[in-house]
Amino acid sequence: MTLIKSISGIRGTVGGRAGENLTPPDIVRFASGYAQWILRRVKDRRPLVAVGRDARLSGEMVCGLVQGTLTGCGIDVIDLGLCTTPGVELAVQVRGADGGIIVTASHNPRQWNALKLLNEAGEFLSNGEGREVLRLADGGDFEFPGVDALGSVVECVSFGDEHIDRVLALPLVDAEAVRRRHFRVTVDAVNSVGGIVIPRLLERMGVEVERLNCEPTGDFAHNPEPIAENLTQVMEAVRRNRSDLGIVVDPDVDRLAFVCENGELFGEEYTLVAVADYVLSAAPGNTVSNLSSTRALREVTERHGGSYSAAAVGEVNVVAEMKRTGAVIGGEGNGGVIYPALHYGRDALVGVALFLTHLAGSGLSMTELRSRYPQYCMAKNKIALTPEMDVRKILDAMKDIYRNERITDIDGVKIDFADGWVHMRSSNTEPIIRIYSESRDGRQAEELAERFAGEIRKLAGL
Repeated sequence: MTLIKSISGIRGTVGGRAGENLTPPDIVRFASGYAQWILRRVKDRRPLVAVGRDARLSGEMVCGLVQGTLTGCGIDVIDLGLCTTPGVELAVQVRGADGGIIVTASHNPRQWNALKLLNEAGEFLSNGEGREVLRLADGGDFEFPGVDALGSVVECVSFGDEHIDRVLALPLVDAEAVRRRHFRVTVDAVNSVGGIVIPRLLERMGVEVERLNCEPTGDFAHNPEPIAENLTQVMEAVRRNRSDLGIVVDPDVDRLAFVCENGELFGEEYTLVAVADYVLSAAPGNTVSNLSSTRALREVTERHGGSYSAAAVGEVNVVAEMKRTGAVIGGEGNGGVIYPALHYGRDALVGVALFLTHLAGSGLSMTELRSRYPQYCMAKNKIALTPEMDVRKILDAMKDIYRNERITDIDGVKIDFADGWVHMRSSNTEPIIRIYSESRDGRQAEELAERFAGEIRKLAGL
């Protein structure tokens, strides 16, 4: 069982011993630390925090503890109920809240849950802000208000429809063009909150929807990470339904993957590439993705006359680099699309709407559209961390071994070769070292990832 504290929040497996797992005392302590951070920033009035959750089995329990803790600290709460991560982010902006907490462990399996923390802009906390929350939570010396100063739940509202309205109002979203294509789409929402909002968005755009795992029971039908080995059911369903495409989202709907009409994956890395291609064709500018994302985005960006920049892994880092470079579109290669014209957060709803507008305007099938982009293959490997492993020492050794290659070390170690690259880093969300590699050839990418996994194991004495 595991408990991971980081600048982006607290994440762990539910149950077990306090301090080692995500237990009620840990939830209360961490929510109290966040509440103290909010109270130190808002001193002239009672603060307001938006809280929403995905549909996972422990969500109602965790959310109840979070809301009770916030009100017990003298903070008013907007209860968004079942709500996507981008929905909570947008609600913080729209409702003028001072922060937000999203109760979700994103792509992690059913036994996990987490608290993701937002600032007053509806964006994830910066490194310094996150460290201050951790310091306050670990200090634990809180003074709570008396009964007359308690906060309350001031609003209970579903934000899904307003989120959809704002997506459809974007100038680059053309619902009528999509309607004219008469798309049939199979949606796999892994039995979470995406099963509510994604079909609703599609129907508003005139799409015929085939639902798969769209009941928000939280009892995930498969491993919720939207990668190839977990998506055989939807790939088969697309073929069986004779759908034009499949749409897959993770439990909190910030990651987006597509399936082509032949049942093959469009490629999680190519979600952002295709959306960026469309956005840049209408509004040329710069793009940003993280170090573990495909080279194809750089090539598409330069084709449109823009400049590409890479950021450290993590939404907060990508957003910071997007703001620095004035990027018009960005995100992460895990299917996360960030479109600043709506808000600075990974958002599968805006990704779906922009992608379908692009596909409709192209007149192409999914496989035809995919063939227009630079062809790269990515391999992903991982190594479980053990207490004896010194990750920094291992990665420093890698830098020394490959010192004659192009190396980037703003987040782990990325080594660029002429015909591909490999990126090695500690995960922010799991106790593992991630190893991503990319090449023009799939077998070469796999061999590169396996080779570096072997070298790490050797350096670690495994």
